[in-house]
Amino acid sequence: MRFYENVFIARQDLTSNQIETLAQHYTAIVKEYGGEVSKTEFCGLRTLAYPIKKNKKGHYVLFNIAVDSKAITEMERQMRLNEDVLRFLTVRVDELDNNPSALMQNRHFREESYPQDDLLDS
Repeated sequence: MRFYENVFIARQDLTSNQIETLAQHYTAIVKEYGGEVSKTEFCGLRTLAYPIKKNKKGHYVLFNIAVDSKAITEMERQMRLNEDVLRFLTVRVDELDNNPSALMQNRHFREESYPQDDLLDS
């Protein structure tokens, strides 16, 4: 079994329930091939660097996956066919990292740097 990280970007007009359904669908594909998704991280709605299919924002979702390559091939095929998925990237890694991803660490850093209460007191 090999380790992979997969990130996909879904359209901005999807609800959080639809995003979770997409994530569950791709998790089911991995489990069907005998693999395991050790971490699913919903990074939220973020601004894209450039418009993709007339979308300026997208929902980012990250998976840590332990599975054979056939499952990754099928999952990517399903992502290619789904119109709600704007982009995806799968990278093979040597080991899975259970710490929060860089996207989530950056988000927490920004929230701690700019507390909302201080802005209201001004």
